[in-house]
Amino acid sequence: MSNLAVVAVLLVLVAVAYQIGLARSRGVALASGVRMHSLPRYHGLLVVLNAALPAIAVYLLWSLFGGSVIEAMVLASLPPEQIPADELQQRVVLQRIQNLASGFGMLGEAQAYEQAAAAYLQSLTTTGQAVTAALMATVAALGLFWSWRGTTPQTRARNKVERAIEIGLIACSAIAIFTTVGIVLSMLGETIRFFQFINPADFFFGTVWNPRFETVGTSGQEGFGLLPLLSGTLLIMIIAMAVAVPLGLMIAIYLAEYAPYHVRNVAKPAIEVLAGIPTVVYGVFALVTVGPFLAGMGELLGVNIRATSALTAGVVMGMMIIPFISSLSDDIITQVPKAMRDGSLALGGTKAETIVKVVLPAALPGIVGAILLGVSKAIGETMIGHGRRQLSGADGQPVRIGFHHHGVHHQPVDRRPGFRQPAVAGGLRPRTDAVRDDAGAQCHRAGGGAQVPRTIRVINDEPTH
Repeated sequence: MSNLAVVAVLLVLVAVAYQIGLARSRGVALASGVRMHSLPRYHGLLVVLNAALPAIAVYLLWSLFGGSVIEAMVLASLPPEQIPADELQQRVVLQRIQNLASGFGMLGEAQAYEQAAAAYLQSLTTTGQAVTAALMATVAALGLFWSWRGTTPQTRARNKVERAIEIGLIACSAIAIFTTVGIVLSMLGETIRFFQFINPADFFFGTVWNPRFETVGTSGQEGFGLLPLLSGTLLIMIIAMAVAVPLGLMIAIYLAEYAPYHVRNVAKPAIEVLAGIPTVVYGVFALVTVGPFLAGMGELLGVNIRATSALTAGVVMGMMIIPFISSLSDDIITQVPKAMRDGSLALGGTKAETIVKVVLPAALPGIVGAILLGVSKAIGETMIGHGRRQLSGADGQPVRIGFHHHGVHHQPVDRRPGFRQPAVAGGLRPRTDAVRDDAGAQCHRAGGGAQVPRTIRVINDEPTH
């Protein structure tokens, strides 16, 4: 009995029960000559509830507990010497038996007891499905009979149906709440386990984010400082909001106050389309287009701007947030009463003065809410990796090293004394196994820019030539 067949049977049952309820209520109304308390459709829905809900409950019970009961019975039927003591090994034995019963391949030759257990498993599964189907049919028939006998002019079908709907809504709300509680509890458990290996003080106040997993146990773990992550996230968030807030507000003001009707109908949906673009597309756009563009602009201005800098991530993040701020702000601005605008204009104010001194103050709470939504979006979408490597050449001077990320060579990063590696978007970290000439990573001395004639191999943070 597949799930699709069960759904089809339940749909047929719902349709039949509804028609029975309609026919029964109309028949009772004609036979008694008394006005029914509820409309016929409520009687039909009541019959559906009485017939379908018990059948669904029986099927859910079978789905939740039937498999465990069958596995326990199959495991108990095995010879005692063939039952492993370890629970994981028991799962392996049951999986072999299930594969044998379903016809899937299995490793090795099937033993006699495994073949007998597979036949027993098939028998139990068939019997369980038959019993479940019989119980579903029985409870559905009892529900139909009870509804048929209980339909009278005084039956408050509407009240019962509305009460059932209210209970269903409460159950849905409870599921959402319990899901949130479950997520919090699961994260709490993993957090406690994490802090068994990492010192909380080092995590919350550490200044280096360069996780390492080369050691085993609770000692020797390092590079889990949270401050670089927070500083990088806040840096990109500030850049993003500096881009998104002015542009978003100007777009909202133009669409709400100045744009003609036909322009607004085209421009607003076009801007809101940006909110539906996947984040990974923005990442590729930043890496391929925006990053090189900003790096080229920096060269023209004499400023060193890396393609993978926080500026690139912040600018693209701001572009992604613009639709949220502009759309919400536009909706809030258009809700400001027209009487306030008319009053300002009647007192001699210009359109710009009316917007600045009347419309925007009235819409300020909603605009602040839109900005806060943009801030939460920026923080949630931002992930910054910090690394700290101090490399030196043969004469002890710091050098510049290239970054490799999935085979892509990036611009060298300055490693002056006391200079911490800036925020790097996309999880870029220096290769610590080797920096090779044939991969395009050339080392340069910081300051003079003279090329180091030999490749530097970095092993365990110790430079060797």
